[in-house]
Amino acid sequence: MFRLMLCIAAAALVGESIPSRAPAVASPVAVAPDVRTLLAEAAGAPPHLCLLAARSVGNSGWLRGGRAPVHPLPLANDPVDEAGDRNLSDADTAFLLDQLATGNGCTREIAVQFLARYDNAASIAGLTHHLSSPDAELRGVAALGLGMLGDPASVTPLLRLVGDAASAPRINAVWALGRIGDGRAYPSVARALDDDDALVRDAAAGALGQLDSTAAITALSRHLRTDAVPSVRRTSAWALAQLDAGSALPALGDALAHDADAGVRDMAAWAIGNIDKTGADAALLQAARSDRDAAVRESAVWALGQREDASNAPALGEILGHEQDHAVRATAAWAIGTMHPNSAPRGLIDALNDNDEQVRQRAAWAVSEICDSSALPALRRAMARDNNDRTKRALLRALVRSGESDAQLLALFDSPNAQIREQVARSLAVGRGGVDVWPWPNPRPRPFP
Repeated sequence: MFRLMLCIAAAALVGESIPSRAPAVASPVAVAPDVRTLLAEAAGAPPHLCLLAARSVGNSGWLRGGRAPVHPLPLANDPVDEAGDRNLSDADTAFLLDQLATGNGCTREIAVQFLARYDNAASIAGLTHHLSSPDAELRGVAALGLGMLGDPASVTPLLRLVGDAASAPRINAVWALGRIGDGRAYPSVARALDDDDALVRDAAAGALGQLDSTAAITALSRHLRTDAVPSVRRTSAWALAQLDAGSALPALGDALAHDADAGVRDMAAWAIGNIDKTGADAALLQAARSDRDAAVRESAVWALGQREDASNAPALGEILGHEQDHAVRATAAWAIGTMHPNSAPRGLIDALNDNDEQVRQRAAWAVSEICDSSALPALRRAMARDNNDRTKRALLRALVRSGESDAQLLALFDSPNAQIREQVARSLAVGRGGVDVWPWPNPRPRPFP
């Protein structure tokens, strides 16, 4: 196992450039890991150690969304590296393809990850050949590899696999077709949305969101309302957002209001916020006020911020006044700032004194976006009381943009914080537009299937 760990370390360095603090005396020589040694050591490894080896091969994040549904190892559901390297030898390619055919789950996991890193014709041809194997697991692994590579030439052979008798090949073929994103796949993927296997339906919903066909909106809305499996409903909501499905807003609003699964409600709120059409604001406000799950309430106030409708600002101010979760309060403050109402609601002013520094910073930023001179007394009190440097910088921006007098700003030159003094000088010299917007209050990343 020690040798396997060394192989893992070597694999993790493939394609990586390691900066050095020492003066460069010669160009570094890239040393590729010994693929054969890694596979030999992994053959009898425990599953978790094998996963570590597979993940070390390449992990730079998902492309075009969606999780790979079925791996040779059931625990494996990691991001895969972007294909593009072309320097895998023909001998090593043949060896890895043979490992797919003859190896166990562990070696198959590592082999498919390696093949997906090296975008060459031999890899694609070999994986395509394995789609016809009598071994259902191998057909599924081959579809997984072709999906990772994303070559449009794989569409036709993958389409034949959508009707496979075994679940794993169907699941991965549908997922791969969505990842490739070729419109020829739409009819087959749409039919897969009604498959008896929930994982096939889940993969189909995700793939339809990537195939960019508005013809899928009706079917996805139906599954959002009626599918018995929460993951399928959740992915359907995600896909509707990818299609900017304004006609699905009633279904998404109903899911947000009534679905029993918090993950579905969370995704429904996220989807509403990402659809560039009006509607479902009432469902968002109701969820923001009363959903029993804090993550859903936060997604609802985030979605309202995405809408940027100033008429919702008073309601969000009320939510700020009674919400117990600090993350929801912080996102609600951010959302009010994006709306640019004519005046700062009472709840936002009170949030300048919140016991959570992130809430105070976002509230100060929001007030600075509103430019409400009536907030000046509260901003002065908060500035005098707060001891957090980041919050004080946000409060200073709010003071300047709300019309603070030069005399009041000059008094801040006594601040021990050099950044505060610098911002005061800049604001006096060039006006309110010269104040640094930092700290920028980006909301937390929203859910992703």
